[in-house]
Amino acid sequence: MATSTGPAAGTDPGYVDWDFAKATGRRLVPAGPKVSPAEAAAAVAALRDAAQRSRQPVADTARLHAPAGDAALVVDRPSWIDANVDSLRGMLIPVVQAMAARHTGQSAAAVAAVGGKVTGGETGALMSFLATKVLGQYDLAPDGTPRLLLVAPNVVQAEVELGVDPGDFRLWVCLHEETHRVQFTAVPWLRQHLIERARELSLELMPDPDQLGARLEQLVQNLPQAFRAGGTGLTELMTTPEQRDKIAALTAVMSLLEGHADVVMDDVGPQVVPTVEQIRVKFQRRREGTGSIDRLLRRLLGLEAKMRQYRDGATFVRAVTDRVGVDGFNAVWTSPETLPKPAEIEDPQAWVTRVHG
Repeated sequence: MATSTGPAAGTDPGYVDWDFAKATGRRLVPAGPKVSPAEAAAAVAALRDAAQRSRQPVADTARLHAPAGDAALVVDRPSWIDANVDSLRGMLIPVVQAMAARHTGQSAAAVAAVGGKVTGGETGALMSFLATKVLGQYDLAPDGTPRLLLVAPNVVQAEVELGVDPGDFRLWVCLHEETHRVQFTAVPWLRQHLIERARELSLELMPDPDQLGARLEQLVQNLPQAFRAGGTGLTELMTTPEQRDKIAALTAVMSLLEGHADVVMDDVGPQVVPTVEQIRVKFQRRREGTGSIDRLLRRLLGLEAKMRQYRDGATFVRAVTDRVGVDGFNAVWTSPETLPKPAEIEDPQAWVTRVHG
């Protein structure tokens, strides 16, 4: 009798109901600030224009030159959810396939049938929360075409809450996101490198069913750490020291990318964004979160660590640039071997010594 060997290559084992994730996210996410159709259209047009105007200042400041690419895609919150669920699916399908290959037969099919809705609902709920926070992103689209996304309702809401000049703020946001586009298109190997490292880590972190009980017990025991200021996110509470080392290596790259984008968006300067200093001060407060529930969710989801990436990465970029200049810093994009190691993010001189001698 023939035995099953797992799902065929390229198929979805069904452990996550991705359509249900989209539907859940769309149902839960708030629509955003109330504006008239004319105001919405004007905001979309202004963001498209700001995205286009950000290209040359970023190229001049970063000294990285990328293909022109497609125009930025301005989206609402539900469309952002759809795009990110698709990207998450593209990122994780190979991981889930590998996991499903370990567990074949009726039990695996039952897990997929029941668990798909559960994990789909959880994914949608998480996306509905994140969709209210993200101003823009360069979507790596592991299984599709990368695009620069700008979330119009979030940009409008943020500029009103911060009390900043809308034109300056929209351009400032676009400078950050355009820097990410340039990072991944001017450095051809970077996108696939990041996707592969994330997939490898995801597969390693995915627990087998027979390990799930022990993982949950570990989580309960360590959960108080997640509630402390500066504590870890849930992922770090359920990992081994070796896995945390791999997370740290990936986090170092993310710190580089976010810090570099922050430095570029500010270094473009007041000649392009006249109120840049005022925007930076106000926006930094926003990144720290507001209410206690928001802070708690950020901590549990690891978003506080994301905030540290901006700060630590920017410190690294400025320190290296002070020592070896912009062109010397850009040696970081030469190969995976020249990316900063976790310890080097905190000790920029160590990276300079290793790479420049």
